[in-house]
Amino acid sequence: MIQLDKRILTHFDFLIPILILPIVGISYFLISESSQMLANKQMIYFLLGFASFLFFFLFPLRKLDWLIPFFYWVSVGLLASVEFFGVSRLGAKRWLDIPFVHFTLQPSEVMKVAMILMLAYLIKQSPPEEEGYSLKEFAKLSFFILVPFVLIAKQPDLGTALTFLLMGFGMLFIIGVNKKIWFTIIFTLGVVAPFLYANLHPYQKQRVSDFISEKPSYHVRQSLVAIGSGGLTGKGSSEATQTHFKFLPISTSDFIFAYHVERFGFLGALGLILLYAFLIIHLLTLLYKLKKDYFASSIIASVALLIFVYAGVNVSMTVGLAPVVGLPLPLFSYGGSNFITFMILFGIIQNLLAFRFDKTYRFIKFKL
Repeated sequence: MIQLDKRILTHFDFLIPILILPIVGISYFLISESSQMLANKQMIYFLLGFASFLFFFLFPLRKLDWLIPFFYWVSVGLLASVEFFGVSRLGAKRWLDIPFVHFTLQPSEVMKVAMILMLAYLIKQSPPEEEGYSLKEFAKLSFFILVPFVLIAKQPDLGTALTFLLMGFGMLFIIGVNKKIWFTIIFTLGVVAPFLYANLHPYQKQRVSDFISEKPSYHVRQSLVAIGSGGLTGKGSSEATQTHFKFLPISTSDFIFAYHVERFGFLGALGLILLYAFLIIHLLTLLYKLKKDYFASSIIASVALLIFVYAGVNVSMTVGLAPVVGLPLPLFSYGGSNFITFMILFGIIQNLLAFRFDKTYRFIKFKL
């Protein structure tokens, strides 16, 4: 039998699952109401996600952190292979078929975990000085951010690619980089922005045009109708016509927030947003407990940023305050890759918190 050190329970962060489980529960309720077939498939994703959480929670990451560079480059290889073996959907090639099963793998999701771990590994090896990272160290870290950015942008998946930039450089901002470098980057982006826009794909330019035009796109118009019809407390299942009559596109994925508001109204929307806000704030407060632990701090900061970017962009696009991009609502939208990715990241966070008293992972004792 396996006996675990009792200190694991005292170091385990129970507030994280307390905030996550309501999000997952409401998501499943909405998906099952929309389609039982999708709900059954989502349940499989949930089981895989929780299994992934358990695996990475027990995985001795600090002891085996030398595997992180290998994992990073294997993930880069998977991203590059999409160009040759990828499956196309809606004009974008972003997935790989998993043989013998009816599931696909999105390498960009694997790459999120790999990039976060790689940056944390490098930061732990070479922590920033008092004034932050110099240009040389910043350039080295930026390389590991820009490699996946370029490969994902080629798919094309600009929304996810930009998420990598925001997450990666946001982590460096929190950890510490010389201020002069940030001023230089902001100035450079301002100069080259017109040239970057000129090289966007036609459908990407169309999304920008739809966003800045006086009349929103069809997707956003239907989303606003669904949100407005929800009122203060929402509608019953039979009265949620925008969703059940398919007026609201992609109601269980990209626009599930609008579906949620149609069913549960303004109060339901406020409750969901507060759950995300409390989760992000709680993760950021953990940084104060782990000031000297650059490895754990880097990972926790990046996960908080990732949730903020995904949730912020998804909610903003459903109300017409951001261009429509394919970013799901974390732990809420239908789909397996994104959910499993976040469960892996939360498993890693809990691992770093629960076992921080013993970096050699001598917490498991085997008895026959």
